[in-house]
Amino acid sequence: MLKRSVLIFFVCVLTFFSCVSQTVVRKGAMPAWVNNVYSMFNESQFVAATGYGADRAAAEANALAALTAFFGQTVQIDRSAASFYRQAITDGVMDGWVDTAEMRTNIRSTSTFDNLMGAEIKEVWFDSKDLYYAAAVIEKSKGIKIYSELIKANQNIINNLVSMTSAEKNSMEGALRYRFAAAAADINVFYRNIVILLGGKTDDTNSGDYFRLEAQNIIKSIPVHIRIMNDRNGRIFSAFAGCFADWGFETAAIVPPARETAFRYALDVNISLSPVELPANPNIFSRIELTANLTDTHNNHILIPYSFNSREGHATRSEAENRCVLAAERNIGDVFANMLNDCLTRLRPKN
Repeated sequence: MLKRSVLIFFVCVLTFFSCVSQTVVRKGAMPAWVNNVYSMFNESQFVAATGYGADRAAAEANALAALTAFFGQTVQIDRSAASFYRQAITDGVMDGWVDTAEMRTNIRSTSTFDNLMGAEIKEVWFDSKDLYYAAAVIEKSKGIKIYSELIKANQNIINNLVSMTSAEKNSMEGALRYRFAAAAADINVFYRNIVILLGGKTDDTNSGDYFRLEAQNIIKSIPVHIRIMNDRNGRIFSAFAGCFADWGFETAAIVPPARETAFRYALDVNISLSPVELPANPNIFSRIELTANLTDTHNNHILIPYSFNSREGHATRSEAENRCVLAAERNIGDVFANMLNDCLTRLRPKN
């Protein structure tokens, strides 16, 4: 069912990119539609708009933009939602659902939400001097059909994403699935508004905020246990905890050798500080070596293997070691934070 939904999405997108026809450029007397587009296109059947430009391409682009602008702010899409939605499809979140690389390549043609799917250039006129005029139209019944199918396809994807066992839901992957469901729901608001403005009807659906809230609830229910060795004043723990807090995760610390098995996710951290002998240098040097593995305890799978080492020097041993810890804090806040972000945005649903 989900693969069929993605295929519907793909076909609808191709419909948009193939619908801009190679209309013959007319010349001669100015046609009536230039000043009144509905003199040619029945307003009960079409939504239409005109545009002009110094060349044909500019005229057609302006006509399509004017057609989109006709719908006003109600069809303005949230750019962050559109970007996440597109990224999730094109960068692999859909892997396992889409059968061929060719289909994924074609789905990448969803590069913009700025124009209306189903829109067509029906007429082009050149005034024989310096301007081209174009008429862009969308047949209401056609547009309603295209966007209704997109809504259904998105809703099937949403249903599949949130259909999980309790164990699957209460995981990082579960939270990601709800985040993608939220993006799909946001896009459906955009689609639904167009259907309504074209005179169609759609069923009410949950908003993106509903799924985002559930994703946050999941994250709050799966705190990360940080089991750390040789930390000084809790600084390394705080650095790691800050990375998880940016995503809304709560963290708890365990002092080795104790181990808490109730937590789904555990970060095992080991820190080593050792002196470095550099006889020719008047300063005192220390080296920090740090390893940390974020593990899914349900299957003992390491999600993030992280390591860092650095040599730092100063006039005193304590300050050299302090600089080592400071270097580690900075690296955790940069490198580990990016690794965590990559992990949490690239986990694959396994349906």
